[in-house]
Amino acid sequence: MAEAIDIRELNMRIEQQSSFVTNITTGMDRVIVGQKHLVDSLLISLLSDGHILLEGVPGLAKTLAIKTLSQLIDSKYSRIQFTPDLLPADVVGTMIYSQKDERFQVKKGPVFANFVLADEINRAPAKVQSALLESMQEKQVTIGSETFELPNPFLVMATQNPIEQEGTYPLPEAQVDRFMLKVVIDYPTIEEEKKIIRANITGEVPEVKPVTTAQEIINARKVVQEVYIDEKIEQYIADIVFATRYPERYGLKELKDMISFGGSPRASINLAKAARTYAFIKRRGYVVPEDVRAVAHDVLRHRIGLTYEAEASNITSEEIVSRIINKVEVP
Repeated sequence: MAEAIDIRELNMRIEQQSSFVTNITTGMDRVIVGQKHLVDSLLISLLSDGHILLEGVPGLAKTLAIKTLSQLIDSKYSRIQFTPDLLPADVVGTMIYSQKDERFQVKKGPVFANFVLADEINRAPAKVQSALLESMQEKQVTIGSETFELPNPFLVMATQNPIEQEGTYPLPEAQVDRFMLKVVIDYPTIEEEKKIIRANITGEVPEVKPVTTAQEIINARKVVQEVYIDEKIEQYIADIVFATRYPERYGLKELKDMISFGGSPRASINLAKAARTYAFIKRRGYVVPEDVRAVAHDVLRHRIGLTYEAEASNITSEEIVSRIINKVEVP
C-alpha cells in the first residue's frame, strides 16, 4: 500500500511542478502553428538534460522554435551559424592579447549560454563539431590553460537540412550518439499552413515574455528524476535496445543483415530518461509502455547503423525501429 500512497503524493507534486509546462506550451503555440511533436521533444530534452538534433527542410520553424523557447525561459540564448570556414575558437572562445594589461585575456565564445542553437551543424568541418561536442558531454570548456564551467541548464539544439548533401560534413556516429533525441520535422497540414499564411500576412508579431526561470527548470528536473519506472518497464526498454543489436533473438531474423550496429547503452539510458520525462509532461508519476513507444523513434533513429543491403533495399532506421516496437513483447 505504501507504493500507492507514494505515487499519489508524487502525482500531486508533479501537478504543482508541471504548471510551467502548460505555460511554455501555450507560449510556443502563440508563435508556432502546429508542430506539437517538436514542442514536446524540446521539453523532453530540456527536462531530461539532454541535447536535441533537428532535421527538416528549411523553413519549418526549427530556429524559431528554439528562439521562442529561450525567450519563454528567462535565460541566455546564442546562435552559431555553422559554415565551412568556422574555427573551434569561434565556438568556444579564445585568448586575446590586451595591450593595456600586457597579458592574454580569455574571450568567451557563444557556447557560454543556456540555450545554444547550432544552425546547420553539418556544414562545419569535424574539428568544429568536436569542439561543440566536448562542451556538450563535459559541460565545460577549456580555453588556453583554464577550464570554465558552462551555465546550468545547458541545452544544445542542432539543426541540419537533409537535402543539400554537397558541401556538408556528416556528423560521425560517435558524435551523433551524444544527442539524446533526433527529431525529423515534417511539413504542416493544410489547415496549419492556412493559419501560418494568415498570421504572417497581418504582420503582427506576438510578443514573447518569460513565463519561467532557469531555476524552476532545475527544480522540475529533480521531480522528473523521481518518476517511478517499474522493473517490467526497464526490461521492456532493455529488450527494445537489445533487439537493435541481436534482432534474431526476438524473431526478427530478416533484420539481421540490415543492421550494421545497434544502440549503445546510451540508447537505453536515454530511452528511460525520455520516457520518464514524457510521463511527467503527461502529468503522471509512473512510466507506462506507451511512454516508451512514444519516444522510441526519436531516441533510436540515429543510433542504428544501416548496412549497404538496407540502403539498397531502401529500408530506413525508422522502419527498423517500428518493426522492433511492434514485435517486442509489451509488459
